[in-house]
Amino acid sequence: MIIAVGAITVFIFGAFAYLSISAQTDASMAQAGMHANQLSEAIKNSTFTSMLENKREEVHAIIKTVSHDSSITEIRILNKDGVVTFSSRSDSIGKMVDKHAESCYACHTANAPLQRLPIDERMRVYRISPDSSRTLAVINPIYNEPSCYRAACHAHTRDQTVLGVLDIKMDLRDVDRQISDSKFRLIVFAAIAILALSVSLAYFVRKWIGKPVSELVKATKQVSSGNLDYNIENAGKDELGMLARSFNKMTKSLADAKQQLFQADKMASLGRLAAGVAHEINNPLTGVLTYSSFLLKRTKDNPELQENLEVIVRETIRSREIVKGLLDFSRQSVPKKHNADINRVLKSAIEVVASQLLLKRIELDARFDLSLPEVTVDANQIQQVIINLLVNAADAIGEGGGRIAVVPSLISLSPHGLAQIKAAVCPNGHDLMDSELRIYGLPSVKVKVVSNGNVGLVNLDPVYGKHRHEYGIGIEKGRELRVSCPQCNSSLMETNVNCPKCGSPVCCFEVLSHGMFEACTNPECVWQRWQAVDQAGHRDYMEVTISDSGQGISREDLSRIFEPFFTTKGQHGNGLGLAITWGIIDNHGGTINVESEPGKGTRFVIHLPMQIQSETEQTPRSVAG
Repeated sequence: MIIAVGAITVFIFGAFAYLSISAQTDASMAQAGMHANQLSEAIKNSTFTSMLENKREEVHAIIKTVSHDSSITEIRILNKDGVVTFSSRSDSIGKMVDKHAESCYACHTANAPLQRLPIDERMRVYRISPDSSRTLAVINPIYNEPSCYRAACHAHTRDQTVLGVLDIKMDLRDVDRQISDSKFRLIVFAAIAILALSVSLAYFVRKWIGKPVSELVKATKQVSSGNLDYNIENAGKDELGMLARSFNKMTKSLADAKQQLFQADKMASLGRLAAGVAHEINNPLTGVLTYSSFLLKRTKDNPELQENLEVIVRETIRSREIVKGLLDFSRQSVPKKHNADINRVLKSAIEVVASQLLLKRIELDARFDLSLPEVTVDANQIQQVIINLLVNAADAIGEGGGRIAVVPSLISLSPHGLAQIKAAVCPNGHDLMDSELRIYGLPSVKVKVVSNGNVGLVNLDPVYGKHRHEYGIGIEKGRELRVSCPQCNSSLMETNVNCPKCGSPVCCFEVLSHGMFEACTNPECVWQRWQAVDQAGHRDYMEVTISDSGQGISREDLSRIFEPFFTTKGQHGNGLGLAITWGIIDNHGGTINVESEPGKGTRFVIHLPMQIQSETEQTPRSVAG
């Protein structure tokens, strides 16, 4: 490319230099000719009276005086017959001009004088010898005027047109030197400009194209050799920068996919092992449960022993449920819902981790509310969720001590910011959900966008009212764009409908069993409308918040913590805890959100939908049951 552009540059500058030199040469010659012609007119005017009165000495004096200019070679006056009557060179006076040998004599054609000559035909340029400088000769016809043919001293008839010719010869040595200097300067300038442009072009091409492309080539070699952790640094904002960022995103996805495949294979092996060992584990657990239940019945008169045996029975049952829960995760089991007291569920979960919290010097603030109604859930699964979140909070706090708060409450919430899109289709029925790119652990809605001639994919946040979209294409405000299905390219644009906030076009798609979902296409506008959900109005939820004073979660990890096999604990975690938690809450029709900032702790918020209950069902129960 540098050679091609350099060749084009040389051609352009060469043509420019050639045209400039030609123009300057023509201008210099025109200026010299004009100067000679003006000098000729001045001599004619100066000698007019002297010639009219036939004062030859005065004419000779004027010609001699003017010819002292070093640039003037000769000044002569020829009569109508071609005889030199006046000349700055005495040896030329009285000689006849050879009109055939001296081709400059343009005012004669076949011995007949012309009537009028244009200025450019009066000039001639020639060399006396091949090694001499050029000479410019300008002829100026002396026309027969009334003062000439009426004068008593002249014998000119009235019908004569030209009485003679004033011929001035000028040396073009200085003009040629100026032209040569101009040519040299222009050629030097063109050479310097071509060199500077070539160097600048080579520098910027290397900087903006060569280095990024070399880095991309190096990165592809690294990836092809199996190094999926290689990352291209300092990606610019141009197209190659976008390509570099896409490459980094691709390698990250490949690395995650590889890790997930590894974890999936490991978990598949673990699942097969668990399936084979489950029977062997359940057998001793059944024995422990049987004998502890038998002892529980025989020690009714010993409350202290009974309390310990109750713990053994309860934890044995929970151990059996844990084994069953691991198998249920792979089978996505449906929760067995029944009315449960959320205070009792929380208390049971806290008792399991109480010793661990005590050892880590963690203060637990559990704010039970005895006035809360029962909620329809699978108590064992919700207890598993609370235990998992409490253990994660304890791990985040570490050994230095801290604080965990558990707060249940009854709350009425709008669907805006809570309702989730779980099944979206285009007009032709193609699935728009993308399980590979998740936004805060949730499958996103994938659409194709064409903006300003560029084509790319955009993954929309599936939570109604949230705006945490992932853009695979740059969208500029005010630019015309089109949203369509990635599979069939059918349009998702709503006809003749604009955003009520900013006036931008609106895209829409169908959410199965929940009507149409509309959203503004302006990336800076957050307007959305889900009419079917909005019409349902506010809904009651059982809210459980678990907050800790731990180290927090980074912004990069926050959106991925609910993904299976993603963990921030290194070798100490398998990345299934929060994935199981999210699955359980989702199967209950609820939501779980997280708020965190590094160094300032983490806060999980669970919303479980309430069922419509009668007044008798809403009688509060004590924590102890």
